[in-house]
Amino acid sequence: MRQVYKYPFEQVVAIYLRKYPSPMEKNVTAVKTVEEKNDLSTGIVYRRRIATCQNVIPEILRKVSVLQVSEIYLEEESWLNVQERTMLLKTHCLTWTKFASLSEESVFRKSLENPNWTEFIQKGRISITGAGLLNCVLEAFAQAFFNQSVKKGIKIMETLLQERYGCPLS
Repeated sequence: MRQVYKYPFEQVVAIYLRKYPSPMEKNVTAVKTVEEKNDLSTGIVYRRRIATCQNVIPEILRKVSVLQVSEIYLEEESWLNVQERTMLLKTHCLTWTKFASLSEESVFRKSLENPNWTEFIQKGRISITGAGLLNCVLEAFAQAFFNQSVKKGIKIMETLLQERYGCPLS
C-alpha cells in the first residue's frame, strides 16, 4: 500500500503518533509508549509502543479456545530520523504468537514528487498455523481485515491532518 499525504513530513508524523485512540477507530482502545530513546549521535528517536485492540474475530471462529480473548496486543517499534525526514515502523502481534505471525513494516518519508509532501508505504504478512482446517479461513479473514484497516487508517490520517492543518498543500 502506498499513500502520499500532501502535508510536510513533520506534520504527518506528529498526527500519526497521536492518531489512536480515536472515536474514528473504535477497535484500538489504547496505545502506550513503553520505551523511548533519543540517540544523540544519530538524532534518531526510537519508540516502542503497545496498542490494545478489541478482538474483531467473528464469534463463529472463536469456537477455537485460543481465539476467545477480548483484547489483542500489538507491539510497534519506530525509528524517527528528523534530519533525513524518515520514520521506519515495524509492528507485530503479541497475542497468539504460537499460532499466528502478523507483522507489518511501514515507512514515512519525504515524497520524491514534492519535498513538502510525505509518502507512506506499508506492507504486511500474515501466517496462521496450529488451527487445523481453520488456518486458511483465519488467514483470509485476517488479510481482509488488515487491508480494510490500512485503508481506514489512511482515511483517519487524512481527516486528522485536515482538521489540524487545513487543506493539503498543492
